[in-house]
Amino acid sequence: MHSKSLWAVLLAGGSGTRFWPASRRALPKQFLPIGGTRSLLATTAARLRGLVPWERTLVVTAREQVALVRKHLRKLPPDQILAEPAARNTAAAVAWAATEIERRDPGSVHAVLPSDHTIAPAADFRKALRAAAEEAEASGALLTFGIRPTFAATGYGWIEVGSPTSERRGESVSSVVRFVEKPDRPRAEAFLAGGRHLWNSGMFVWRTDAILRALREHAPALAEAFANARDASALDRVYAGLPSVSIDVAVLERSKDVRVIPARFRWNDVGSWSALAEVLDADGDGNLAAGGVQVLAEEAQGCTAWGRKGELTVLFGVRDLVVVRAGKATLVCPRERSQELKTIVDRLAKDGPSFL
Repeated sequence: MHSKSLWAVLLAGGSGTRFWPASRRALPKQFLPIGGTRSLLATTAARLRGLVPWERTLVVTAREQVALVRKHLRKLPPDQILAEPAARNTAAAVAWAATEIERRDPGSVHAVLPSDHTIAPAADFRKALRAAAEEAEASGALLTFGIRPTFAATGYGWIEVGSPTSERRGESVSSVVRFVEKPDRPRAEAFLAGGRHLWNSGMFVWRTDAILRALREHAPALAEAFANARDASALDRVYAGLPSVSIDVAVLERSKDVRVIPARFRWNDVGSWSALAEVLDADGDGNLAAGGVQVLAEEAQGCTAWGRKGELTVLFGVRDLVVVRAGKATLVCPRERSQELKTIVDRLAKDGPSFL
C-alpha cells in the first residue's frame, strides 16, 4: 500500500495517576518527558514521521487537555484534535475517530496508538506498522501487535496466538484465538511457560470500513452515536449516554477475524515509577535521573529521582527509593511499592484534592 492512505489515531485522553505527583489531573502521564527529553505524546507522534503526515494524524483527548495537545504537537492542525467531553474508555474514542476518518478519506487504513508507551527503535516500529497496514488493507482483518512476554504479568491483557496466516515485509502474521484480560498469577505463569501467548499492546491497525463494520455488528450503539454528532452540544448528548468500555471488550473479543504481529521492537507501557529502570540508563550504582533533574548520589544504590531541569536531588546513604518532587508535592517510597500509588491517590481524592 502507499503510505498516503494510512492515518494514525493517537489516544491521549488518559488521566494517569500512576506517576503521581509528576502526573496530575491537569498534566497526565502522556504530557510528561518520561522516556527522554520530550513528552510521551510528542515522541509517539515523532515515530510516525515519514510514514503518516500531520494532516492524517488525529489526536483524541479530553476537552480540557486540548491546549496541552497543541503545546506538545505544534505542527498538528487544530481540526485534527477530537476533544471528548467525558472519559468513556477506548471504544468511544475509536468509534468517533473511525467515523471522522471515513468522512474525510473513505477507503483508508488507520492505526490506533496509545500515546503513553515507549517504543524503540522507531524504524522497526514503522516497518511493523507498514506490514500491519498492508495486511489490513488486503484482508480486511483487524490487526494488533503482540509483545513477547518477559514475565508472568497479571496487569496486562494476553493474546493466544493461532496459526500463521501470512508474512508481510518479513513480519509474521497469525490469527488470534482469543484475548484474555489480566489473568491471575497461576494462569499468567502457564501462559508464559506455554509459549503461545503474547501481551496485548493496545495498538491496532485496520481498514476504516472494517472497524466501522465490526462496530455496527458488535457495538451498534457506538457505531451510530457519532453519525450526526458534528458540534459540541451534540457530542455532549452523545457522550452522556455512552458506556465506558474498551475496544478490546466491545469489538475485538467478539470478532472472528483478528490477527496479530509479534513485535520485534522494544515496548514498555511505563506503568509505574519502577518501570523507568527499563527505559532509561542508570549510573553504575543503578540510580536514575528523570524529568531533567540533576542527581548527586553518594553511597546510594537503585534509586529513581524525578524533578525539573535546574533542580538538584541528593541521594545519600539510601537504596531502592523513588524520590519525586513536582510542584508543591514530594513523594518518597520504596521502588518496589511504586505500583501501589493508587492507595495514596484515592486518599488524596478525599483529603487533599488540591494535590491531584
